[in-house]
Amino acid sequence: MNKTICLLAIGLGLAIQSCNDPAATNSENTNQDTAMKTSANKSFQESIDGLNTDLYTLKNKNNFTVTLTNYGARLVSVLVPDSAGKETDVILGHEGVAGYHKAKEPFFGCTIGRYGNRIGKGKFTLEGKEYSIDLNDGPNTLHGGSKGFNAKVWTANQLSDTSIEFTLASPDGDMGYPGNLNAKVTYTITDDNALKIEYDASTDKTTVVNLTNHAYFNLNGAGSGTINDHLLMIDADNITPVDSTLIPTGKLQPVTGGAFDFRKPTPIGQKIENDDVQLKNGKGYDHNFALNGKAGVVRLVATVLGPKTGIFMEVLTDQPGIQLYGGNFLDGTEKGKGGKAYDFRTAFCLETQHFPDAPNKPNFASTTLKPGEKYMHTTIYRFSTKNN
Repeated sequence: MNKTICLLAIGLGLAIQSCNDPAATNSENTNQDTAMKTSANKSFQESIDGLNTDLYTLKNKNNFTVTLTNYGARLVSVLVPDSAGKETDVILGHEGVAGYHKAKEPFFGCTIGRYGNRIGKGKFTLEGKEYSIDLNDGPNTLHGGSKGFNAKVWTANQLSDTSIEFTLASPDGDMGYPGNLNAKVTYTITDDNALKIEYDASTDKTTVVNLTNHAYFNLNGAGSGTINDHLLMIDADNITPVDSTLIPTGKLQPVTGGAFDFRKPTPIGQKIENDDVQLKNGKGYDHNFALNGKAGVVRLVATVLGPKTGIFMEVLTDQPGIQLYGGNFLDGTEKGKGGKAYDFRTAFCLETQHFPDAPNKPNFASTTLKPGEKYMHTTIYRFSTKNN
């Protein structure tokens, strides 16, 4: 379009993208992108317990994008291209830090600590001394207590466009746990669309530690409906069965042929209505699987396929266990991104971990951490696409 026609068009009040000036169009798009980022960041910029929260972004060359907040050192979004190339957010969450701070469900995407999963009766003994910790799950302690690491503001340090670390100093007596614990979680994305999470911790007094991440996944897209159609594989021959309060009995139960047999890709909901006491205890799946392979070595332990998007997730870890939770306590009252209701069984969690209640089960791998020792844990969630 020449300048004369351009001026005429402006005089007539026609909007023709700055008269098709590519530089102006690019500038306009950049300004819009900046405005969106600023708006998103603002909703995460609050003060909680006198500490400032914010939003952080990791992005690789494939436009695999992860956003996080230092409130709970948590994942806010994981944007993955589906089989058609459409960007899909595969985790549940909120559009601002207030949503997480005031949520009925406090664990969306967060780092769990000081002890992930449950400790029976909120008690354990270390070096001859019994400790009583915060009870927040009936008679038991869940995910560290009522103000666990998910409810703390961590210190953020963005290392690069693809990596960020969060640190937290948990004081002696925090939620009843002994020792000053220094925890660090590092999130890194790689060129093969993997999200690597590395945990480490040290203490000045003997304590127990079991850190994990509590992302709620739906590979068809957050808020898109049931996850019972997702194809799940877990490389585990046994689970740790639980009592009616979801505390492990201390035994191992083979999965062969039953509702917990996911050794081959199987729809999550295929056997969810089976007459199995373990399913009744958990109101569905809320169980620890004793993983095959050598603990301490990062290995492939689980895969999941979202049938509508073709998004395929692989889970690799060095941990001995993984908790499958099927969203049994979601009830639609929680409104998340885009105002979508998070309904019953519309998300699943795969939490890599040491076994629940290990401090009270001497036959389970120890979760004790002593001064001079280092707690370390690596988990990788890797994304690609695959035909169903």
